[in-house]
Amino acid sequence: MFVTGDGEREFLHALFRPLTRDGHCHFEVVHQLGQLSPIRSTGRQARMLGSGKKIANRDEDIGLKARRYLNDGFDFVLLVDDLEQARSGDADAVYERYRTAFDVMLRPVHLEARASVHFLVNMIEAYYFGDAAAINQVLGTQLNDHEGDVETIPHPKNQLKGLVAALGPDRKFDEVEHGRRILEGLDIAKVLSRPETCRSLRTAFAWCQRAKGQVPTDEFQLSRGELSTITRDQLDLLPAVPR
Repeated sequence: MFVTGDGEREFLHALFRPLTRDGHCHFEVVHQLGQLSPIRSTGRQARMLGSGKKIANRDEDIGLKARRYLNDGFDFVLLVDDLEQARSGDADAVYERYRTAFDVMLRPVHLEARASVHFLVNMIEAYYFGDAAAINQVLGTQLNDHEGDVETIPHPKNQLKGLVAALGPDRKFDEVEHGRRILEGLDIAKVLSRPETCRSLRTAFAWCQRAKGQVPTDEFQLSRGELSTITRDQLDLLPAVPR
């Protein structure tokens, strides 16, 4: 995996752990990168095209690193990015920039289908609210499961900080220590149990399941749950799974 945040480097192992239970895959965070933003300057785009470059140096580096890992024996590369509320309006353009970096550098060697881009919306902490029991166990709160789509919670980390601060003047939310313990107890199947919610995370799970050559099942609502309109087309790059 390629990730764009410090915390996610450790946490993504726990988030994707349910996919490894059958022993057919494992995940390894191999590269941390800074978040990319859309290229808004037409002047910059023109200079790139004028110099014969299709993508920026930073983007090219992402694609080259993916090629190296794939050539060194990794079966697939996933790039997982936090999509905070402030960047949500640019989601399509951000996705296209990451996706283009992979396609430009991997398509000539026929590896582009083995790389994908996915978002955590809005940050990994949002998914904690889909299984409030995991939060309550660690923080001592008395929350109920979030009634709506947790991927619409605007500032989940700030909400957790506020909840802990309300418990006492000396209480603080530690996103690493508390987050690690919450994820250890988080029921991902429960978080993904409602087919109309968590489209982005479900799409990442669906892509991984198809990459493993497995037919979607009712677990995680992969067989009938809604997928992200931004990232779901990547599933079509993978070979169809016989039913």
